[in-house]
Amino acid sequence: MHTLVGILHNPFLISAVTAWLTAQIIKTILYLLYFREFNFERMWGSGGMPSAHSATVCALAVAAGLHDGFDDYPFAIATVFALVVMYDACGVRRAAGQHAKMLNKLEEIIFSKDFSPEDRLKELIGHTPLQVLAGAMLGIVIAVVLFFI
Repeated sequence: MHTLVGILHNPFLISAVTAWLTAQIIKTILYLLYFREFNFERMWGSGGMPSAHSATVCALAVAAGLHDGFDDYPFAIATVFALVVMYDACGVRRAAGQHAKMLNKLEEIIFSKDFSPEDRLKELIGHTPLQVLAGAMLGIVIAVVLFFI
């Protein structure tokens, strides 16, 4: 029981999860406003504005810095982790999404038919640099606000 209470009161975990959840909610609302339809998958799916990956790892890094100091190793570890995740989000994962989009188009052209959503490759898996930046800023703000509450 003591372990569960500790986990639920962990400022690093609370900051990261709150940033992720906030980014996913914003992403879902933006999708609803733009497409005029609710898509529950946006609540859990990757890709889109803002980057929940970036929000999560930046909140974790800033929480570590605020808690232990920006000159201590937890901040350094979390920051390197955040940079790798953000680079991957707008590099490798974005490219994979663009490849999936082209493969889906080729499949439609070759087979001359539309495929069901279940048969298509997932296209929205990466982020633009702006989406990554927005997620990073969101994560930083959430970590700072939660630290001072």
